[in-house]
Amino acid sequence: MQPSLLRRPLTALGLGLAFVVSLSLQAVQAADLLDQIKQKGEIKIGLEGTYPPFNYQDENGKLTGFEVEFAEAVAKELGVKPVFQPSKWDGILAALETGRLDVVVNQVTISEERKKKYDFSTPYTVSGVQVLARTGEEGQYKKPEDLAGKKVGVVLGTNYEQWLKDNVPQADIRTYDDDASRNQDVRVGRLDVILGDRLAAFELVDKSRGKLAVAGAPFAPQAAGIALRKGNPELQAALDKAIADLRANGTLKAISEKWFKADVTQ
Repeated sequence: MQPSLLRRPLTALGLGLAFVVSLSLQAVQAADLLDQIKQKGEIKIGLEGTYPPFNYQDENGKLTGFEVEFAEAVAKELGVKPVFQPSKWDGILAALETGRLDVVVNQVTISEERKKKYDFSTPYTVSGVQVLARTGEEGQYKKPEDLAGKKVGVVLGTNYEQWLKDNVPQADIRTYDDDASRNQDVRVGRLDVILGDRLAAFELVDKSRGKLAVAGAPFAPQAAGIALRKGNPELQAALDKAIADLRANGTLKAISEKWFKADVTQ
């Protein structure tokens, strides 16, 4: 009996110590990513690089766009160098999870579903779920129900694909690996409409030379933030402070007005 009695308090003590050690390790790990970023002097930033006007390559092959300049400004606030790593959308969040990226700056919509897997900074753009159609047909799509039975193009794994599944399951959802293929298919008639970011929609309409038009008001509001792995509160707080400082000193507004002719960050 005596050995058995002795083992019980030792086991409870062992479990208690293990719990304390686990919490300590979690606290260290939470601080480590920001510490590692500062020690390396660089932050690995994921983006598509094919998503104008947010992030894309100019005629010389250089990354540019609203989010490129925004990310550069955030990195400067952190005192580190931005290292951009272009990735396809369907793999970009997986790269974040595995640690190949420190953060993702790619108009990632902050949704309740995504917050279960990732943490986010405070929003840096406010936009909406927008339908685009061929010019002359945009009046057919005034409400979500108008998409029922229509061939709707979305990029695979995006918030827009999920929004359609949740709100218009009767739509004929066609998924694409990139925006360019999707945009081409709606122009030539293989799709009825496409669904995407309202802010990107105006750029696309402008570049379509009259072939595409925005179909009414956005169906749902959405805000985008910097995505990061869970369990890094120090990095999250540093990103929030950087965004707040850029907003306070006017940098965020200036970058927005350069690319959108309006302040889309509020």
